[in-house]
Amino acid sequence: MEILTVNVGSSSVKLGRFDARVTPPRCLATVHLAAGAALPDDLGTPALLAHRVVHGGDLARPMLIDAAVEARIETCAPLAPLHNPPALAMIRACRQRFGADMPQVAVFDTAFFTDLPAAARTYALPRDLTRAHGIRRYGFHGIAHQALWRAWQVATGRGGRVVTLQLGAGCSASAIADGKPLDTSMGFTPLEGLVMATRCGDVDPGLLLYLQRVAGLDAAQMEALLSTRSGLLGLAGSADMRQLLHDTSADAALALEVYCRRVRKTIGAYAAVLGGLDGIVFGGGVGQHAAPIRARILADLAWLGVRLDPSANDAATRTSRISSDDSRCAVWVFEVDEASELARAGQQLLTGTA
Repeated sequence: MEILTVNVGSSSVKLGRFDARVTPPRCLATVHLAAGAALPDDLGTPALLAHRVVHGGDLARPMLIDAAVEARIETCAPLAPLHNPPALAMIRACRQRFGADMPQVAVFDTAFFTDLPAAARTYALPRDLTRAHGIRRYGFHGIAHQALWRAWQVATGRGGRVVTLQLGAGCSASAIADGKPLDTSMGFTPLEGLVMATRCGDVDPGLLLYLQRVAGLDAAQMEALLSTRSGLLGLAGSADMRQLLHDTSADAALALEVYCRRVRKTIGAYAAVLGGLDGIVFGGGVGQHAAPIRARILADLAWLGVRLDPSANDAATRTSRISSDDSRCAVWVFEVDEASELARAGQQLLTGTA
């Protein structure tokens, strides 16, 4: 009895085959595909498919995908234009490949943040407007942040007050107290918060109104600008962190400083939200593999009790503590295991334990 996990990101597709006869499900194989690539031929016939879906609106728990759930994912597509449309395309491709009777489960990236404190999820907009249109801070990368929290618990054997950082093509931070998220950087859409590869993160909303007036941008043009032409790409002409780290231009230097400063500022803010900090956790393609970026982010955080071990930071791979032994705030690097979180959700639905 196998579960096939399907994780369609903004820049890649990751497939995982899991043995669902054991708890937690055991990974048998992983496959990495380029965005838009066809499903490989050697996947076998799983008992269930578990999909990561970025935005499900008010759908807050894993759901078997039927016509109503699929329609809800499609309704939310304008709020996650880089993610929901390709996820829907993959759901439909899997239906065509495995048949309409194959159970497919949607596991929503927003679910981890469903119960954010009211003050953290509420925008200061008129209440009649927010209630009528379901406007709130949903938060994203929830599966990744949950996986990072689980990895922290396993590695340290404790809970505590932790800032988790998912840094990849998309970037987000979360403030977690003993497993409960108290704040997160993404909001109503995956545009809010940190600087990302091609997404802008936080900007003054008045600036957007100004651009509409002086540049004559309509909604579609504004969406393309903010989602696909901004971030590191907009600042330095490249969305590839590896390339920027070797780029000696002033534009690249500024882009990296803007990127790291935003993360550092968020860590400080979340330390205030949490009332102190026991740990900082890095994950994602940049968070796991870019040691110079981690060092720049953590620079000048001694006031939070952070002491980086430069040698450990340079050598970090999958599961590594990169703070020194005398650091009051422990800093770790983990490989984000979203696939196992998807498989757990799928197994619970298969066994009726959800």
